Amino acid sequence: MIQAAGWIDTALSSGPSIETIGTLGPAGTSSEQAALYLWADHGSGGPPQIQLHNTYEEAGQALREGAVSHVVIANAYASVHSFYMDPSLRFAGAFLFDTPDYGIAVSPGHRIPDAARIATHPAPVALVQELLPGQYSVAEIRYATSTSAAAGQARRRETDLALTTRPAAKAHALEFISRTRPIRMLWSVFTLAGTDS
Repeated sequence: MIQAAGWIDTALSSGPSIETIGTLGPAGTSSEQAALYLWADHGSGGPPQIQLHNTYEEAGQALREGAVSHVVIANAYASVHSFYMDPSLRFAGAFLFDTPDYGIAVSPGHRIPDAARIATHPAPVALVQELLPGQYSVAEIRYATSTSAAAGQARRRETDLALTTRPAAKAHALEFISRTRPIRMLWSVFTLAGTDS
C-alpha cells in the first residue's frame, strides 16, 4: 500500500514477535495497559513478559542492557524525542490505543476541601479542569512519575485527589468522584538499533 508523505502505519501489522516489553510502571499505568495490548498482538506467546520501570528512561536502559527486547512509550511523554534521537535505539513502529478511563479519584472517607491538592502525571494535566467536579477548585497540582504513583499519593493522603486511570484507582483502592473518559493516544515502540525486530 502506498501512503501519503507524513503518514505511518500505526497498526504494527507486520514484524516479528516481541520477546519482552519494558515500559512505565508501577502496575495500573496507561503504559502497562498499552504494553499488554501490544503483547496480545505481537507477543511471543505465553503469559505477558512485561517489565515495569520507575521511568521511561529506566525502561530504555533495560533495553540497552538486553533485559527487554522492546520498549513502549506514550508519544504524549514530553521527553519522547530522546528515544527517537538515541542512535542506539531504532523506532520499530507505533500504534493507536485508547487508555483506560481517566478520572478524579479520592481515598474512601477522605474529606475533600473546596480547594484541593491534586496529584497527576504531567501528560494528562489538562484533564484536571475538564474532569474536576464543579464544587471543587485546584489549590495545588503535584506531579507524579505515573498515573499509578499519583493514585498512591491520594491513597496515602499526601494529596486530596488524584487524576488517575481506572486500573490505578482500583490498585490503590480509590473511588472516582468524577465522570471518566479514555484518551486516544499514539504509542511508540523501540528496539535496539541493528536488530531485526
